[in-house]
Amino acid sequence: MKSGLPVAFLRRAVLAALFSASSLALAATAAVAPPAAAAFKLSDAIPVGPQVILGKLPNGLTYYIQKNARPEKRLELRLVVKAGSMQEDDDQQGLAHFLEHMAFNGSTHFKRNELVSYLQSVGVKFGADLNASTSFNETIYILPLPTDKPEVVAQGFQVLEDWAHGLSLNDADIDSERGIVLEELRIGKGVDDRVNKVLLPKLFNGSQYARRLPIGQEAVLKNFKYEAIRRFYRDWYRPDLMAVVVVGDIEPARARALIEQHFGGLKNPHHARPHQYAKIPARTKPEEVVYTDKEIANNSVFIRYPVTPAPQGRTVGDYRNKLLENMVATLLNMRLYELSQQAKPPYLQAGAGMNAIVHGYRSFSAGALLGKDGVAPAIQALLQESQRARQFGFSEAELERAKKGMLRNYERMYNEREKSDSANYAAELIRNFLEQETIPGIEAEYRYAQALIPEMTLAELNAAARAQLPDGGSKLMVYTGSAGAGSTAPQAGEMLALASAAEQRGVVAQHEKAVARQLMTQPPQAGSIVSESRDEVLGLTRLVLSNGVKVVLKPTDFNNDQVILTGLRFGGWSLFGDEDLFSARYASSIVNQMGVQDFTPADIVKVLAGKSAGAAASLAGVNETVSGASGRADIESMLQLVHLNMTAPRSDSAIFQSFVERQRELARNNLARPEALLEDAMAAALYPQQPRVPRAPKPADFDQLKLDKVLELYRSRLSSARDFSFFMTGSFEVEQVKPLLATYLASLPVAELATAFRDDGVRPVRGVVKREVYAGSEPKSTVTLTFTGEAQFSPRERMRLQGLIEVLNIKLIEVLREKMGVMYSGGLRGNMERLPYPHYTVTATLPCAPENVDKVLAAVFAEIANIAEHGAEPADLHKVKAAWLKNYRKNLRENGYWQSVLMNAYFNQSDPADVLSYPQRVEALTAEDLKDSARTYLNRENYVQVVLYPQK
Repeated sequence: MKSGLPVAFLRRAVLAALFSASSLALAATAAVAPPAAAAFKLSDAIPVGPQVILGKLPNGLTYYIQKNARPEKRLELRLVVKAGSMQEDDDQQGLAHFLEHMAFNGSTHFKRNELVSYLQSVGVKFGADLNASTSFNETIYILPLPTDKPEVVAQGFQVLEDWAHGLSLNDADIDSERGIVLEELRIGKGVDDRVNKVLLPKLFNGSQYARRLPIGQEAVLKNFKYEAIRRFYRDWYRPDLMAVVVVGDIEPARARALIEQHFGGLKNPHHARPHQYAKIPARTKPEEVVYTDKEIANNSVFIRYPVTPAPQGRTVGDYRNKLLENMVATLLNMRLYELSQQAKPPYLQAGAGMNAIVHGYRSFSAGALLGKDGVAPAIQALLQESQRARQFGFSEAELERAKKGMLRNYERMYNEREKSDSANYAAELIRNFLEQETIPGIEAEYRYAQALIPEMTLAELNAAARAQLPDGGSKLMVYTGSAGAGSTAPQAGEMLALASAAEQRGVVAQHEKAVARQLMTQPPQAGSIVSESRDEVLGLTRLVLSNGVKVVLKPTDFNNDQVILTGLRFGGWSLFGDEDLFSARYASSIVNQMGVQDFTPADIVKVLAGKSAGAAASLAGVNETVSGASGRADIESMLQLVHLNMTAPRSDSAIFQSFVERQRELARNNLARPEALLEDAMAAALYPQQPRVPRAPKPADFDQLKLDKVLELYRSRLSSARDFSFFMTGSFEVEQVKPLLATYLASLPVAELATAFRDDGVRPVRGVVKREVYAGSEPKSTVTLTFTGEAQFSPRERMRLQGLIEVLNIKLIEVLREKMGVMYSGGLRGNMERLPYPHYTVTATLPCAPENVDKVLAAVFAEIANIAEHGAEPADLHKVKAAWLKNYRKNLRENGYWQSVLMNAYFNQSDPADVLSYPQRVEALTAEDLKDSARTYLNRENYVQVVLYPQK
């Protein structure tokens, strides 16, 4: 349950497009025949596709029904209400969000706390599955359900009906929830909240949006009269403002009958209040805002151009315009990404594009995370790259790459149309209700793409760039940054002056660097497959290659266009001396930034235009990993990248220097975050005087990094494939990939080197250690408890520990949140690992008010003592088991899950077939097991307690 507007509103705006260029996901060739093209005109309206039943009840309630088979035996239900914080009266500020909380606190058919308990009993986890959110103009309730039992499905529709018009809203329940909502508001306090208060009035140009944040006003939340929240419920939770979304494993006729049964009787108020969306006034002059704060972690500049009405996008012509707009943003961001690869980049990262703001409005914006040189080079680069694209346009080569990438993306979506999760389709239908996004279905969209994209011309693309990219105008320029020593904050008027100078400075056309059309002009000399065996139970094919490399193949039909590859070997930076440890930890990140062979990372994106393939190699604590992913048709490109990452890593001093400066700046800014200081204090308390334990880096630490040394460390481990085992899962045929494996993996060199990790003797402190950290100016604390120790590792012991953690999280929600009202979110996490020695770690992270620290600690230890003495309550253990088994059934149809099963079996030297007995092991888990686990793993004579308090 959360307010939909992120606290870090500005950061989201700044960073929205920053990573688009470096994360271009280009899809693979279609694995199945595409739909036949149909003739259409640009003026044709885009229809609702046949995959969706869209209807409206006589009372005005809208409903969507879509049958979908993935995940199996699962149903996604949504109740969407066109009411959020913008519909609040002055005495209701925060009550739209508060009302969302009350949906879980008593209704016609569920008493307080009964709803969450019931849903947990059928495998629906609170927070992870069952959830809700409130934003400016809408509230969305999320309810995923198993469909094994018809009565559970029927009960799910009853829950939605209760949310719609059956909430109890008792005085006592409202008062009980005040503490929880106020705690959520308190958690949101801090630097982001302070930034928002200054900037949102400017970003929304004086609109009501800046005065109606969903979390509300503290004074209102503390003191509102009960009638105020009931009035909001009566006024705005009405059928003409609601939609019910049903997607998943259900027959549409049954879904429609349940909708009519539960919602047909809802009535609209006799004198309904008019529902309107707030206006955002036009900005009439350029403005700038400079905001500094000692807790801001990243210095940034953000430029928002005038807000404009968002186009409706109802015709094929509108769809075509959107495709061109997306092409412009993709190509511009690719250019901005390439600038970040320079030895002295103008910024750390940057991005630009047209972004939705709130209902009915959008704006072109550009933003950058700043380096040590501050705003001047960033503003110049952002504005001049936009000006270059607007004045000279893009090249034919850029257009063709964009076309290939876009077409492949559509092909991939089409290929996976029957194997996409219901939750994704539900989100699409919600956007149709709230924003009128068209829903023709992927088959129709694929036809549009096939017909529209190939015939797009460079002249049209460049005309779209001129129309989209602003030329001066009444922009808002925002700087946010650290107020500490060495701050590069601009002076008043400086940003607008820099922008004016950049806009007046001439630009020249982009030089298009020629790149090869393929990664390898000639494949390496192939090796061979020397042995092959089958595991019929798990559907595995095991290969041994001529160089000794082993490969395990698991072809699946879970997706039509997804292949995952992982190579593993023991070793890692455990084999390096203390003097090389810092460099070793960054070695693979740096090398992966520099590309392979003669290709920069930007070159690789260009060479692979129209393909879905990627790979990287990494050094970790006790192992080396080579990972890759591709579409079905691009397995060879993925394997080529694997081969090149191991045999031809590229050296680039400019990219290296850029990476080092970026990390140095991020480290400097990170020191301002109270959370970072807490994490560092925890590491220091757990591992005192142990230099091989990673700590938060300081800017001066990066002086240790030298390009030659980094490459030497990387090559010393990853230039040889000796003793590597590779695992491949996904949509491929064994006989088709075997020649590729022989060519690209069997040909890898296998020079002699150590292939066993070294236990470096790092161990956590013993006994009870308590520390306090004072950082931050807001009244916020975080309690952390960490329990550690050696363990007798086994799948059973790991399950017992996980069961203990899950049950305790249920109890902490009940006690700290629902009964005491001293915590909004938080809980335990932990794991048991075999390497580098069998051990376990359990950490509780519990945000709260400073005055409640002692209460939280007492309650947590009381719950630990209770379970250690009496064991878990059977009902709680049943809830944990139900959730585990539900997720297990879903995971069995996921490539990523099977990849992790194979990798874990490798790490733990266990039998991957153990996965098949998982349900039996779950059912065998008892309350007595958890009692023993609490006594063993939550030893009250051996833990580290670190508490964050605000600065004195």
